[in-house]
Amino acid sequence: MTNSSPVPPLNLAQQLIQRHLVSGELTPGSEIALRINQALLQDVLGTLVMLELEAMGLDRVHTEPSVQYIDHGLVQADNLNAETYLFLKSACERFGVWYSGPGNGISHPVHMENFGVPGQSIVGCDSHTTAAGALGMLAIGAGGIEVAMAMAGEPLYITMPKIWGIKLEGQLPDWVSAKDVVLELLRRHGVAGGKNTMIEYYGPGLKHLSAMDRHVLANMGTEMGATATVFPSDDETRRFLASRGREADWVALAAEPGCHYDLHETLDLSKLEPMIALPSSPDNVVTVREAAGQPLHQAYIGSSGNPGFRDFAVVAEIVRGKQVADGVSLDINPSSRQVLASLIEQGYLADLVASGARLHQAGCNGCIGMGQAPAVGLNSLRTVPRNFPGRSGTREDSVFLCSPETAAASAMKGVITDPRTLEMPYPRIHEPAHIKVDRGMFKAPLPLEEARLKALQKTDNTPALPELNSLPNRLDIPVLLVTGNNISTDDIMPAGQRVLPYWSSVYASAPFTFEAVDPHYAERAEQTRTQGGHAIVGGANYGQGSSRENAALVPRYLGLQVVVADSFARIHWQNLICFGALPLTFTHAEDRAQLKEGDHLVIEELYSQLESGDTLKAHIPGKGELRLHHGLSPRQRELIAQGGVINHLRQRHA
Repeated sequence: MTNSSPVPPLNLAQQLIQRHLVSGELTPGSEIALRINQALLQDVLGTLVMLELEAMGLDRVHTEPSVQYIDHGLVQADNLNAETYLFLKSACERFGVWYSGPGNGISHPVHMENFGVPGQSIVGCDSHTTAAGALGMLAIGAGGIEVAMAMAGEPLYITMPKIWGIKLEGQLPDWVSAKDVVLELLRRHGVAGGKNTMIEYYGPGLKHLSAMDRHVLANMGTEMGATATVFPSDDETRRFLASRGREADWVALAAEPGCHYDLHETLDLSKLEPMIALPSSPDNVVTVREAAGQPLHQAYIGSSGNPGFRDFAVVAEIVRGKQVADGVSLDINPSSRQVLASLIEQGYLADLVASGARLHQAGCNGCIGMGQAPAVGLNSLRTVPRNFPGRSGTREDSVFLCSPETAAASAMKGVITDPRTLEMPYPRIHEPAHIKVDRGMFKAPLPLEEARLKALQKTDNTPALPELNSLPNRLDIPVLLVTGNNISTDDIMPAGQRVLPYWSSVYASAPFTFEAVDPHYAERAEQTRTQGGHAIVGGANYGQGSSRENAALVPRYLGLQVVVADSFARIHWQNLICFGALPLTFTHAEDRAQLKEGDHLVIEELYSQLESGDTLKAHIPGKGELRLHHGLSPRQRELIAQGGVINHLRQRHA
């Protein structure tokens, strides 16, 4: 007779990971491989993904559906963005990917409405792909190269996260909404507080949050550094899908009774009040009443951070019959055609226009610095997920993050205003019972035999990717740049109307690299390309923010070999490895102060050191030795040795 230990009950996050597990164990900190069902691409990073699929020699994608959205590069100031659309459309036809053209809306809410399925897994080349967790999906943002691998049928490798259970109790008071919930969590835990965790919301407070409220929380879990966020698939999930004619896709999903969480927190929604993130970080959060009275230049409504019908309708209710304060621009950026059509049908768009609001096309737009850039130094209140310096498109910006209620109240008064002080009842908005979802706005994948006849419509701005060599066994490289803490991928590779159109070309985007940190970096880095390369020294949370892989790929092309930092943001750490650059961390924090720009970093017998343990020895001429931690898995060590993922796949297929 054998004794078998009972299987402990699993929380929902563990169930989803277990369902998609290809290899590894549910032990936090270990490497696991996940089978991926769906893939999401946006345009400014999707171009690189398509070029990577071409470089891999892929015939047809394996993820279904894979969807390419045009939502970032919508400002057609010249020919570049329009030509990008044509390239991406041809790539979708060639590789079997759905195509959502410009004007359809932001990828995350549009995908949730059209393709989101509880219980499935999705990876996207946008850090806010996590928003799909609102429907009970295992939803992860990653660098484009990892998305390309998943589309090619490879598993997605991640570090098994700790599961952070957040129990929601109570009901939100009047004038407090989902954005205030996530801002409160950012106030408590900071932009790195969720690193290597998967957030799971549960509890009685859930019944008061709509699917799009949950989208806000799942979307901005990324701002805390979380790997993913997940909600149960319950009656509200069912209502959301049914209202869009997709009830057949609903399945019930929930944590098993008696399950355990690695981390736990209780949040009483009834105790919250309106919150606001001050410039220039999402975790620089105070109550709105503390910031009240400061002058206002712009109030921006939209983005994947507040994309729901109610997020616009509540603003329309607040401004109905009134005028926006003199000198304030109230910018309305609908998230999708469906939301825009519903606002028109319900009469809300007329209220917004009559108040003096400005209407913009459905897409990311101002969130990524593509239009609606504010005046220098004047306050802009935005419902977007991030307020990193310069992300708005204005280098010296002053961007606050807040709820639609706070933004609208402030736009009416001309100063930052606690919406609870408005002399009107709180408008509680309910979504229309039926919202039309029109797949006719998408171009479906072609049959395989027809797809094979299609050619990519390349331009000078979509050149082939550069060839990357593996690191030499002996490194002797200068420290070219020393940065501070919380360097974001916006700092490394800027966005905005001036730079985004060039993202499809590694070569054309290279001159912009690190320009806000050191405007001469790219020029100096270029000189190291043929002289052995260079190193960068960073602080804590290096590479936070967007998943943009070009923040790793372009410096790598410019000769970057090694980044040594106090700690890394999850996605950027993975992106560096995928392109053959070596991320290292200090084993002794005080060692960072030793390294100055111009010092040389010498590592002998690199590959034998990587194989012999989690740390390696480096030498700084004139300053002595230091120990550095790598923490690479055997698979990742192999990627470094081969010069990155593309070389790895080519060698394996050969």
